[in-house]
Amino acid sequence: MMRPLFLGAVVLVLAACGQQEPPSASTTPGTTPVADSRPAPVVPTGEGKFSAAITAEDFASRLQTLSSDQFEGRQPGTLGERVTTAYIKDQFERVGLKPGNNGNWFQTVPMVQTDLQDPAAVRIKVKGASSEVEFGIGKDSVINTLNGSVEVKLADSPIVFAGYGVNAPDWNDYAGIDVKGKTVIVLVNDPGWGNQDPELFKGRALTYYGRWTYKYEEAARQGAAALFIVHETAGAGYPWEVVENGWTGPQLALPISEDPAPRLESAGWFSEDAATRLFAAAGMDFAALKKSADLRGFKAVELDAKVSVDYRSKVVTTSSENVIGVLPGSERADEAIVYTAHWDHLGKDDKLSGDQIFNGTIDNASGVAGIIEIAEAFTHQATPPKRSVVFAAVTLEESGLLGAQYYVAHSPFALDKTVANINIDALPIIGPTRNVTMIGLGQSELDEYAEAAAKAQNRVVSADEAPEKGHFFRSDHLNFIRAGVPALYAMSGLDLLDGGEAAGRKAADDYTTNRYHKPSDNYDPNWDYRGVIADLDLFYAVGRKLADESSFPQWKPGSDFSRPTTATP
Repeated sequence: MMRPLFLGAVVLVLAACGQQEPPSASTTPGTTPVADSRPAPVVPTGEGKFSAAITAEDFASRLQTLSSDQFEGRQPGTLGERVTTAYIKDQFERVGLKPGNNGNWFQTVPMVQTDLQDPAAVRIKVKGASSEVEFGIGKDSVINTLNGSVEVKLADSPIVFAGYGVNAPDWNDYAGIDVKGKTVIVLVNDPGWGNQDPELFKGRALTYYGRWTYKYEEAARQGAAALFIVHETAGAGYPWEVVENGWTGPQLALPISEDPAPRLESAGWFSEDAATRLFAAAGMDFAALKKSADLRGFKAVELDAKVSVDYRSKVVTTSSENVIGVLPGSERADEAIVYTAHWDHLGKDDKLSGDQIFNGTIDNASGVAGIIEIAEAFTHQATPPKRSVVFAAVTLEESGLLGAQYYVAHSPFALDKTVANINIDALPIIGPTRNVTMIGLGQSELDEYAEAAAKAQNRVVSADEAPEKGHFFRSDHLNFIRAGVPALYAMSGLDLLDGGEAAGRKAADDYTTNRYHKPSDNYDPNWDYRGVIADLDLFYAVGRKLADESSFPQWKPGSDFSRPTTATP
């Protein structure tokens, strides 16, 4: 079949910016330009027949395997984890990597698993001035404990509407109100989202204050007994079903010893319809209060209503595994480029009718298959990289980026010697595109690396098409960024060669609506892999250039981040 863009051309362009030997012709990924005519369906490579190059056939084989029912949705702490991590380790070893965690393939990540008991019987009851309402778990609301409490009882807890739940230097939704021991309800996203005010925070682009993890932590700092976020599809970036599917199974967290951030005893979400009914029970107009939360000078409102809920959880201390392989550098082995992709997904739900397995083909079997392909390309080059190249398949991304958080806190390579992170998550398999979307464009000098690689492919780099969805804060690269290590998080954009942006947006919306975090995220034998292979070629080319340089990419002026300082002996 025709394969997209050639790595050889990409490497040559990048080499013009620094010293780099192009890979040998025998192991260089594709050497055929991207065409706009759809190729024949890809036939996955059989096990034991993989080539050294990055190919659609090899990628499809690994993708099909990782997202098969045998892997049971790759949920941490299950049989699916054991099958998954064993497969990744075997693939890393087969392509020629060495154990990457101080001589070990695995990095054990401690975790606390919390399972809500008898969720069908749990009712969130609200007694308001106008009426009483109650909400079940699933279609109306979700709830769980975040601090490991086996039993939680909220009895007539006063309810406060605190806007977006933000406490920032120039905006404080908690100003002038005491929420200690109370239940707080907040909106998804951050101030200005509702009225698209470009002067508030970063306008349409979501900031860290809009992340659900931040909202729970801040409510805990304020002393709240519970916090519920009101879901809205546009503001969250995904439909209610994503919340429902993510919160009705086991909840996983790092132990307090690894993550001392404050934690609520009770936390959850309300659907927008449920919130409307709750506020009406208190004699309040939710839509009107929602609008007021976007205005400067907003003050939190205590509702004439109280909430009660009683539930139990099974809490177990267990562990999961990051899988880490490394190709040691030939000259500066203590310096590392780190490729990451999370292997975990949502497992299976026996309560569902029909398909019960969340196979997570795009999210994120695609990323894991991708780093294996890139690793094989690296290990088969005639000239080894001068710096070490690490490949980390991390766990617990779906639970809050926790596996990557643990990796960064316990990195086998000093963070000041970690050159960059290249993160691969949920690659769109939609065919060849004219552009590459770079999440966090303008933050670091990695922009220029990506632009050079894209130019060699006759593509351009563009900013995130949907910054309100907060992709900058929703994948594992965030942990490297917060530690000061520049990160590249990119993927094919929406400007398709066949159909342009309209076709790209249709494909993206279809995935978000119909497959994201649903059992329907399944392998499709008819996919067009040319765009995703172009992405992998680009990620390889950027990593190869970084691996052969002596300099470190820096953050750009105006960025909120700075590189880690030299480690102290």
